[in-house]
Amino acid sequence: MAAPHLFPHFPPGDDALLRAAKTVAREEAQARRARAYAAGAGPALAAHVLREAPPPAGAVVAGFWPMGHEIDIRPLMRALAARGHRLCLPRTPRRGLPLDFRAFAFGDVLAKGPVGTQQPPEDAPRLVPDWLIVPLLAFDRAGRRLGYGGGYYDRTLAALPGAGTLGVAFACQEMDVVPSGPHDAPLDAVATEAGVMRFREGSPG
Repeated sequence: MAAPHLFPHFPPGDDALLRAAKTVAREEAQARRARAYAAGAGPALAAHVLREAPPPAGAVVAGFWPMGHEIDIRPLMRALAARGHRLCLPRTPRRGLPLDFRAFAFGDVLAKGPVGTQQPPEDAPRLVPDWLIVPLLAFDRAGRRLGYGGGYYDRTLAALPGAGTLGVAFACQEMDVVPSGPHDAPLDAVATEAGVMRFREGSPG
């Protein structure tokens, strides 16, 4: 069930109001996600994606290593690897740059990244993803995504305009309207433990 709070779509020039609205929305989304966290949600999410919205055959898939109360996408990544997809994970660059994706296979040793992230080592081969699994704090039925505030995925998606995007979350992270600005690109689809929602023609699946 979506959160009842309504946030407007902010036009250019309302940056301070947009930042304030996003801060409130992040606090609400983090609280809902913490209450909903359950280890069994990862396999359910994977089953929905594989059945309803799999990536194109041969696509290089970018995932991420879940942390905290994020939904566990590792069952999905294992299944995609078994289907022959090459996987990559992001390395966090210095602020202001897009994410740097490096090859990953289960069994690889990951390095510690900023703010508790796990990432491939610097010498791992660089890959350009065709299809990205995107973390989020909240989403709405227009495909708008509320991230963590660093802007890394916004810059990354702008640099990869042809890539498919699948947001992943618990169903409770849905909001009626996510506060967004003119530079916030919508996702193609969002998958949760309850199913997949598509937002654009030609979206995953």
